[in-house]
Amino acid sequence: MQFKTIPLYEDENHKFYLLGWGEKEEEGVVQVNQYLIIDGNEGILLDPGGAHVFAQVLAEVAEIIDLNKIKHIFFTHQDPDVVSGITLWMSMTPNSKVYISELWVRFLPHFGVYDKKRIVPIPDKGGKIKLASGVNLEIIPAHYLHSTGNHTLYDPVAKVLFSGDIGAAIFPPNGRYQIAENFDEHVKLMEGFHKRYMLANAVCKKWVNAVSKYEIDYIAPQHGAVMNKEVSMRFLEWFKNLKCGIDILNQIY
Repeated sequence: MQFKTIPLYEDENHKFYLLGWGEKEEEGVVQVNQYLIIDGNEGILLDPGGAHVFAQVLAEVAEIIDLNKIKHIFFTHQDPDVVSGITLWMSMTPNSKVYISELWVRFLPHFGVYDKKRIVPIPDKGGKIKLASGVNLEIIPAHYLHSTGNHTLYDPVAKVLFSGDIGAAIFPPNGRYQIAENFDEHVKLMEGFHKRYMLANAVCKKWVNAVSKYEIDYIAPQHGAVMNKEVSMRFLEWFKNLKCGIDILNQIY
């Protein structure tokens, strides 16, 4: 199945792309989304993924921007589908800095990263990625959703919230789509994942309260489909009230 790279936002100076899917559907392999922000002459990669999808994602990115202009690589958390391609990306984007929770920096040598001069540890309370244009990408804590050290990213120009595993959907075989436009149907593909992978309603509510102060046109997760504005608003309300993880421990055990 083939999906083309599409812009979620585009103006003269700023673009936010959902990169295309070109991989075959393989049983037992987690489907992942990758995103690229271009602001002026700066590129920002969001969860560019593991070694399994590296060649595909590299080709998509190189079609859009000179790799030397990739200045920032943002990782939500430490899972291999997020970060196992880190050494490949660092070698191909020599001018980039890598942002990841300070909790996971000491694990990076296990992915082959020994020189930490280009690593920017993200503190628990989040922070900003400051771009040359003056735009600040907001790093928003999302701890325990599902990782203990987890962050999401808001682009105030594109009004896109990159949510990592929050908002993930698991597609049935040959059932993929890029944009979710019907919450009632799409939530069926999200519910099982969120009930099992999110820690508890208390942290769901904490994150929703944090992101609700932003104007959101799209929520862009690392798995599944990008949610349009209407679906995003309904998702946040649903997620804020979701019982999951330790709330439903007896069901799991």
